Parts: sequence; structure tokens; C-alpha cells
Amino acid sequence: MSWLNESRNAIQWANHLKTDLLKSKHLGYLLLLAMMVTIFVGFMLFLIDPNIDSPFDGIWSAWGTMTHVGFGDVVPTSFFGRLLAAGLILFGLVFFSLFTALVSVTLIGRNVDMIGIGVQRIEQETTSIQSEENKILDELKHLHKRMDELENTLSLQKN
Repeated sequence: MSWLNESRNAIQWANHLKTDLLKSKHLGYLLLLAMMVTIFVGFMLFLIDPNIDSPFDGIWSAWGTMTHVGFGDVVPTSFFGRLLAAGLILFGLVFFSLFTALVSVTLIGRNVDMIGIGVQRIEQETTSIQSEENKILDELKHLHKRMDELENTLSLQKN
């Protein structure tokens, strides 16, 4: 039954990650930008490349190129079509790098929040300990002063 609990925990973890990712505005902007670039470049490929027969084929080719899947069923054959596809390859690299970074930030951010709570608790405990330490030091100063006074009194009585 341990594997069942581990599976349940993994599913809960994935759901929390999905929730955290969906809260991120940046991820939505990134996905919207990727869709807009894919559609725009797909239409451009349709317009400038004779091998691309329909706007849908252009979008399909753009998506395959940007995601680096490269099915090869619809490919640009003209110079400008290939040049546009080369630019899309670079955009795809940047897109997936940013996507990976956003997922990483989300995962790290969850841990940072937990660490922040721990740090706040430690700071509170440290403040409490320093306060108690200051009270002890004040009491020691007071005792030291009283001992000096007693020593002075004893030395005066001996003379």
C-alpha cells in the first residue's frame, strides 16, 4: 500500500504545481506569445513558400519547427521560408528556456516561502534569546557592582 500513498502524494504535488503555474501571469503571457508567433509565422510561411498549401499547413509547420519536433511532413523549401523557419527555431529555443525558467521559479518559490517562515521563526527566537541574554548580563553587572562595593567595604574595615 506504500506505492498507493506515494502515487497519491505525487498526484497532489502535481496538482499543487499546476495550480501555482496557473496563477503565474507570465506563463499565460508566454503561451499567448507562442500561439501568436506560431499563427503569424504559419500564415507567413503559407504566403511566401510554394510547398505550403494552406494556412493550416503553415501553422502546423511553424508549430513543429518551434517545438523542435520536426515531423517533416510540411517543410518550407524556398529561401525565405527556410530563413523564417530558422528564426522560428531560435524563438523556440528562447521560448522553451523561458518556460523551463518559469517552472523552476515556481518550484523554487514554493520552497522559498517555506524557508521564509522558518527564518522568521528563528529570528523571533533569536530576539527572545538576545533579550534574555541582555537581562542576564545586566544582572551580572549589578552583581559585579555589589561585589566591588562589598570588597571596598571590607578593605576599609581592615584598615
